[in-house]
Amino acid sequence: MKQLSITTAIQVAEYNELSEQDRALVDAAREATHRSYAPYSHFNVGAAIALDNGEIVTGANQENVAYPSGTCAERTACFYAHARYPEARFTTIAIAARGTDGNEVTNPIAPCGACRQALLEYEILAKGNVKVMLIGCNDIYILDSVKSLLPLAFSEF
Repeated sequence: MKQLSITTAIQVAEYNELSEQDRALVDAAREATHRSYAPYSHFNVGAAIALDNGEIVTGANQENVAYPSGTCAERTACFYAHARYPEARFTTIAIAARGTDGNEVTNPIAPCGACRQALLEYEILAKGNVKVMLIGCNDIYILDSVKSLLPLAFSEF
């Protein structure tokens, strides 16, 4: 029997180290947390997706008492992005959150498994890597692809 080891490279950056484009995406994700509807979890998540046509599309988590009828910020953003701009391809997604205390989370959060799989579909559609930025108060984790979040994904990619 042999053992397989999977590692994920993550860059850790501060906001001021980002490009102007990436800072705009981080700002959009942070702002989107304020459009979250989270009366049950009180955990507000925002996502912003940069498209290859220059557009930025945002989404926020939307909860519903009829679980699991709500949806996460990442899926809200990616489904809307493709519905609005079906010919555009995703280039980058940024994800931010505010905790139950209303403040931005200290450490970056990652998407849930359902969002990882949904985002991977759009990375496959883009025919290339979609950069991922996970945002915390001080540090921003940067991964070079959605596949980095789901290394043993069900896909042809």
